[in-house]
Amino acid sequence: MNKGTKIGVIGGGQLAWMLALAAKEMGLSLWVQTPAATDPAVAVAEGVCYGAIADGATTAQLAQHVDVITFENEFVDLEGLQHLENQGVCFYPRLASLAPLLNKYQQRLFLEELGIPVPTFSYLRDRPPSIPCVIKACRHGYDGQGTFVIQDEQAWQQFQQRWPEIPPQGFLVEAFVPYVKELAIMAARSPQGEIALYPVVETQQVAAICRWVIAPAPLDSQVSGQIQQIARQILTALDAVGIFGIEFFLTATGEVLVNEIAPRTHNSGHYTIDACVTSQFQQHLRAISGQPLGSPAMQVPAAVMVNLLGLPEPEVDYAAKREALAALPHANLHWYGKSQAYAGRKLGHVTVLLAQPEAARTVIQQIEAIWYGTPVAATM
Repeated sequence: MNKGTKIGVIGGGQLAWMLALAAKEMGLSLWVQTPAATDPAVAVAEGVCYGAIADGATTAQLAQHVDVITFENEFVDLEGLQHLENQGVCFYPRLASLAPLLNKYQQRLFLEELGIPVPTFSYLRDRPPSIPCVIKACRHGYDGQGTFVIQDEQAWQQFQQRWPEIPPQGFLVEAFVPYVKELAIMAARSPQGEIALYPVVETQQVAAICRWVIAPAPLDSQVSGQIQQIARQILTALDAVGIFGIEFFLTATGEVLVNEIAPRTHNSGHYTIDACVTSQFQQHLRAISGQPLGSPAMQVPAAVMVNLLGLPEPEVDYAAKREALAALPHANLHWYGKSQAYAGRKLGHVTVLLAQPEAARTVIQQIEAIWYGTPVAATM
């Protein structure tokens, strides 16, 4: 494959939208498989195959228009796709690379087998877990959906009451990690084994949804080096092709634990669109189309990215808030054009490029005050 490669994406949300924008810049043809004409990527994709994300028949239609198929999320039916791969359809990442990752419990086992440090974990049975702990749905959890922080016995009882309502998918239970920082890295690998690593970033999650990112993270170089080594080890073990987001916990004793691996473009890498030589979306497209990987270097000393989530108030003047954000110095506003806004939904993000890294937290406070009405200082 080469620069003329036609790309298919299973999914039509904001990640596919940003992939499609990058594809246009690179002169690549991109099609999406998505259920609704109102999904963000539909407006910019060259073609659309309408159908559910896990619908193999729609993916077979998509395969007729493209040379390689990639993924916006993990809600796919691997068994169904395997029939297509057996018929010669090219998937990047390969299905064999996805297999150890889509189930969070299996992902933990995979990392444990590699000797990579992770929180203490087990498969959740009927017996009460050690508290405090975190319970995660093995499949289909995202943006706080399917994640339950159990701090006391009352929270465990509340989870037990809800358990029958939750679709049967199994749960991973892990020890609650009293981390001092949440960190992440975007890492890309080509079919030839070339690896490109982006800077390690600091993130903050609120209700299990990424709230902001500081790039690069203010870190000891030894910690950054350990994270880079783990990323290389994971991508090599998976024989990965494409870009992967890897999240970490850093403890007070300096221990680095892997939290989760996302086999795709990732929220913690959105800053790369404006701050890096090659965005995460361009890098993914380069990798899966067989082009040499681009430079992951930052073009500015630092940057912050803040997610713009839907607000709980019934009437919100989002246009006025966006205008105020766009007026900030060196701000780049990305609005996803979603048809509905509701509390907690990712509606867009804003990246601010910084000449002084130490200004990062002050800028985050300014953005949060404009969008959410209160500064984030108390939670930092």
